[in-house]
Parts: sequence; structure tokens; C-alpha cells
Amino acid sequence: MEKLLLIDDEVDVQYSFRRIFDGSDIELHTASSGEEGLRLIPKVKPDLVLSDIRMAGLNGLETLRRIRQLDPQLPVILMTAYGTTQTAIEAMKLGAYDYLLKPFDVPRLKQLVANALKAARDTRQTVAIRPQLEQQDYELGVIGRSAPMQEVFKLIGQLAASDATALITGESGTGKELVARSIFQNSRRAKDPFMAINCAAIPENLLESELFGHEKGAFTGATAQRPGRFEQCHRGTLFLDEIGDMPPATQTKILRVLQNGTFERVGSNTTLVVDVRIIAATNKPLEEAVARKEFREDLFYRLNVVRVHMAPLRERQGDIRLLVDFFLRKIGGAGNGSKSIGEKTLSVLEAYHWPGNIRELENVLRRAVVVSKGAAILENDLPPEILQSVRSAQPVQASRSLPSATSPASAGHLVQGLSTPADPSLSAPSVEAALAPTVDPAITGDIRPLVLQLFRWARLQGGIKVLPAVERELVIEALKETQGNQVQAAKLLGITRATLRKRVDKFGIRRELNVS
Repeated sequence: MEKLLLIDDEVDVQYSFRRIFDGSDIELHTASSGEEGLRLIPKVKPDLVLSDIRMAGLNGLETLRRIRQLDPQLPVILMTAYGTTQTAIEAMKLGAYDYLLKPFDVPRLKQLVANALKAARDTRQTVAIRPQLEQQDYELGVIGRSAPMQEVFKLIGQLAASDATALITGESGTGKELVARSIFQNSRRAKDPFMAINCAAIPENLLESELFGHEKGAFTGATAQRPGRFEQCHRGTLFLDEIGDMPPATQTKILRVLQNGTFERVGSNTTLVVDVRIIAATNKPLEEAVARKEFREDLFYRLNVVRVHMAPLRERQGDIRLLVDFFLRKIGGAGNGSKSIGEKTLSVLEAYHWPGNIRELENVLRRAVVVSKGAAILENDLPPEILQSVRSAQPVQASRSLPSATSPASAGHLVQGLSTPADPSLSAPSVEAALAPTVDPAITGDIRPLVLQLFRWARLQGGIKVLPAVERELVIEALKETQGNQVQAAKLLGITRATLRKRVDKFGIRRELNVS
């Protein structure tokens, strides 16, 4: 039986609580002051505390502050008849689970207590992630033990031992700049400057001046001579991020620097010589840009001496726990306190397809640390769109681990079931069977019974959206049927290859299914 401690100096409120929770599975204990409540906590060991704010002696806010010192994970709900904006803000700052105004609505009170007790149960089952990384991993921030990351680490080591130009490719948010910094920090140039410039963030008319500098009077606003990044980075490393967005005129000058290390400031005829290592990065397929004449072919080959490809997070899900460990320690070090995370929450993070990659994961964890009401991050602390995305995909994913109806007997049973108007025993495995090749529309003569059966399954599963679930399953099965050949899979589905690739990205279908 779970224990609830009420701290309130009003006898009527204590009586009301006894009436409300009489006959329930909750064991109610009461205290008439903050001091008495603090003495009871070690003896009673409550699962939840509800405390009034205005009381003689210790008020509710000070009581909450001291409860936090006794047990940081114990959820506390504050109550008051004198609600003010500042009081509510202060209560949440101190870590209250929630804030309730008197007189309270009884059904809402019961629901709030139930939610808080569930959060307490989940928190008790949660332990802080044990350190899984070496100290130098936390310092560098390049995290991963997956096969794609091991290849990245090997290339970092090889590049660090040379001055070769490197091109880092990958989707936005995969950590390309961190890899560039890691190459620099392990190279012989580590004691010299490292500078990063985002070629997509600077207007075209200013990018050339930013890179190469300018003379006084070279253009309107050039009131003094200014050295560019190449001069400032002499003997060091220059990181050119999003180089695929660099304008053609600037590409030509970059090519010259790569070839012989020379350039002129804007508005000058004096040739300058520099020794700068260039590491470039892009989230665009430069080969396609070259084919479209949007990027210089000779510059591409100059940059693409050693390529480091950063795999998207959905292809390295085994690294998510390591990254969560890293980010929670990083965020905790910023003054938010160390947070633990529930196993169910980790499972949700591992099941999500992360279109924004590592940057999105970091932002989600930062949000969760802010909105979590206890010492642990629980499922409901994650953004609703992530929970909805994972939950909508779960029934179909779960069914894939179950045996499909491939035997003649099971196929016959399935065909018979399709002709039945209603089948109350229909469950998730029926989706696998319904989508399996044992059912041929040419044999059944009509696909409508199959559609109706899918709708019945969706209702029994709590209103699951049929179209996304079936669409994802069809894409997976088409790729399996064609051994991962996207051209053939697209023909089988009756869509273009471009549409198929969008579906693969949308549903987070991983490389294990031979998707390339």
C-alpha cells in the first residue's frame, strides 16, 4: 500500500482528505506543521507529500526546501488558498511536483495524486547511468562505440598524424565540427589556432572578406585594413563548415590556397603566403552538386583527399545510451544538477528515428532536465511528438518479432478470417499475417475484407493510425522482397525511388534491412 503524507494545519482539510481517500489503496498520514511533517518523513517513508503553503512555523516553501535535502526524489505537491504568480514560480523552482489551489476539485486531486505516485514508482525503478566513458571522451565530446564510429575514430587517428585535407560529410547535427576539432586537437598543429567559419551563415559579399581580409577602402564600410581568417590561422587549422553553400567565385580562391598557399586581400595586389590546414564539412552530396555545375569539380577533388562520413543517429542506436550519459553530465555540470533516467525513457529514445540527429537528442535532454519534476527523467518529460512517433510505430514493430502465418493451415485460417464480418479475437499478430504473401488479392477476389480487418485491429489497439503503420510495413517488406534494391522495391510498391527514399527517412528504417 502506498503512503501519502498530508501537511496542513487546518483540521477540516485533514478530515476532507480522510474522507476522500477512505477505502482506497492509499495509506494516509497527517501532520499539522512543517516541523512535524519533517519528523514523520523518516519514520513513515511516504511515497508522496502534500503540503499547505501558509502555515505557522515553517511555511510550505521552506518545508519543501528541507524535504529536498532529506530525499531529493520524494514528490511534493504544494497547496494554497492564496495563489499568486510568484508563489507558483517559486514552488516549481524548488522542485515541487505540482501546485494546487484550494478549494480543489476532488477528481482532479485524485488524478494528480495518482500521477505523482506513478512518477514516484517509476523513479524508484530508475538508477543513474553508470559512467560508461573515459574522462577524455567527455572532454572531446566525440562519443560512440558503434561500428560506424569506430571507423571515424580510426580516420581521426590517421588524419591527426598528417596534414592531409579532410572532407567530413553527413546530415546536419551528426557532430561534424566535433570531429574536425578532434582531428585538430590530436595533430601536430594542436598548439596553433583553430578557427571555424560557416560558409552558409555569411552573406556572399562578405564571405570573401571574412576569409581573405580586405584593405582600407576596398568597399563601402572598409574603414581599416583587416586580416582574414587565413592570415589569423597561419600554421593552424581552418574548418570550413557547409562548404557546399560556398559561392563559385570564392570556390576559385579557395582552390588557389589549397594548391599553393597564396591569396590576396580584397582590394590588394600583394600576394600573401600562408600555411593553413583545411578541414571542410557539408551535409550536401557534393558529387551531385558537381554534376549540376554548382560546385567546382577540381575543388571537390582537392577537398576529398580523405573523407570522414558521419552516420546518422538512427544508424547507430547503440550509441544513444552513451550520448545520454554524456549530455546529462554536461547539462548537470551547467548547474542543473545530475539527473537519472528511466529505463522506459531510454527505450523510447532508442526507438525514435532522430531526424535532427545528435543535436536534436541534446536539445530533447536539455528540455527534459528543465521540465522533469523529480530527480529522474521519465517518459512524460519527453516532447509529445517523440512519444507519439514511437508509440504509433510500436504495434507494427512488435508484431515483426512474432511468427507470421506462412504454413498452408495458417494461410487457410487467415483467408477464412478475412471473409468473417467481425473477429473480436483479432490482435497485433494478425497485421503481420494480413500483410504476409499468403494472402493474394487475386485469390480472395476483393481486398476490402483485408482493409476492414485492419480497421478492426486498429480500434482494438486503441485507435492506432492504420495508414502510417501499414505504409511502413509495406516499405520494409518490399525492401526485404527485393534484397534492399530500392529501384525494384519502388516498382513493386508503384512509387518512384525518390518517394521510397522519403518513406525510408520518414519511418526511420535502418540499415539492418539493407537500405542503402
